[in-house]
Amino acid sequence: MNSDEAAAPKPVTDDDGMSWWYRWLCKIAGVLGGVSCAISGVWMCVTVNPLNIAAGVWMVLNAFVLFLCEVPFCCQFIEFANAVAARADKFRPWQKAFFYCGMALFPIFLSFSITTLFGNAIAFATGVLYGLASLGKKGNAVSYARLSHEKQGDEEKMTGTTDGSI
Repeated sequence: MNSDEAAAPKPVTDDDGMSWWYRWLCKIAGVLGGVSCAISGVWMCVTVNPLNIAAGVWMVLNAFVLFLCEVPFCCQFIEFANAVAARADKFRPWQKAFFYCGMALFPIFLSFSITTLFGNAIAFATGVLYGLASLGKKGNAVSYARLSHEKQGDEEKMTGTTDGSI
């Protein structure tokens, strides 16, 4: 038996810094955003105004992309669903944020109405959640106090004062 075979497999680590519950929150928001986009998109298509129809078709397309990227098991009948989902998982959170927010804003620019606003609100919120994930984890108070104290000491050294007088 080779020593490489005896070694335990290393777990795959995600370098985006998202915890498991936040990742699930983003996925659930993506599913709810897809559902709201699909329902509102179909409702927008029931009209004679071509801009409303275009916005409705775009919203249905948004729903399809959200389902494809966030929950590919809902699209098992599509051959390339797993490949697209694997590629979407490799994106950084800020890339997903720009993509989802841009997708959600485009139908609103096409046809500004209550239906497009509410239909794309959750899809936009999914992009916001990914954007917040790209900011990183919150620091603790001890490290902030230490940084502040070090910065104050550096400023005093630069000005040459230690008692606070100028």
